[in-house]
Amino acid sequence: MTSRIEFLTHLIHSLSCCYLHEEQKFQLKIMSLPESSPQQLCSRLSCCYLHEEQKFQLKIMSLPESSPQQLCSRYSFRSPEIRFLTDYSYKSQVVQLNIGGHVVSTTLGTIRKFPNSTLADLFNRSTKQMDSEGRHFVDRDGTYFGCILEYLRTERLPTEHLQEVHKEALYYDIKPLVKAIEETPQFFGETVGRQQFLARVPNYRENLEVIVRVARAEAIASRYSNIIVCVVRTEEDLARYNNAIDSLGTPRESVVSFGPWKAPASVEDLLDCVKMDIEAKGYKVKIQPHSIDKAFLFKSYDFFYKLIFTWW
Repeated sequence: MTSRIEFLTHLIHSLSCCYLHEEQKFQLKIMSLPESSPQQLCSRLSCCYLHEEQKFQLKIMSLPESSPQQLCSRYSFRSPEIRFLTDYSYKSQVVQLNIGGHVVSTTLGTIRKFPNSTLADLFNRSTKQMDSEGRHFVDRDGTYFGCILEYLRTERLPTEHLQEVHKEALYYDIKPLVKAIEETPQFFGETVGRQQFLARVPNYRENLEVIVRVARAEAIASRYSNIIVCVVRTEEDLARYNNAIDSLGTPRESVVSFGPWKAPASVEDLLDCVKMDIEAKGYKVKIQPHSIDKAFLFKSYDFFYKLIFTWW
């Protein structure tokens, strides 16, 4: 006859149930009851039927002296009919996490809501990284982890910083959250609309870096930095580009030029993108048309705009 511990191990494996060590009992959730009433089944198994929770509790002391396979066969339990029921006290166990210096408290059940996620796997590994206070440590910026945690608790989506939260959801491999964010109008508009447009503007990202670098260079002992940009929307505008630059009276190399591009978006759309992306880097900037005071009858061009950085 096998020992009680061995029997316990085999029974848990065969029935896919959860053993509560403190309460000395098993918890099984029956998805399809055998052809007998719960009362009859309880009598045969010497167990207790909890009607409200729709589950059985089998006390260890009353287990039959038979193998788990015989028990399953005798009472018509088959694997698809029995669902793993996690111990409530186990799920509600409070844990603390240190995400790059951001300390949060939650339950183990919340962290393991999606068992196949990387986040859940952090608590399944045999070796866990802990900080000096005994908290689970993740070496990653935790600024937006609160949004991840809120979704795990309530399935409520964030309304701000969707791009950043999306990156975190990808990192922790929380697929339902990734999918939900990608289906929001804000994220869809950013990725399919704005980013697809900017991909059609030659050297857009490089030009932003040049603007910021020049603005910082001109900030010495000054409250403002003024950067001139030239925006040419079409090939026809590009043909007039040289005359426009010459009329500016400013060295050609000091002007940052955008365009042309093949997309329906307007010059104003591009300028909005420039302002949005520069401010996303933490700078305060405004954009206004750059006027040129010239003699009467001078041919004017509306290609030029001034970006004004405010430093203090």
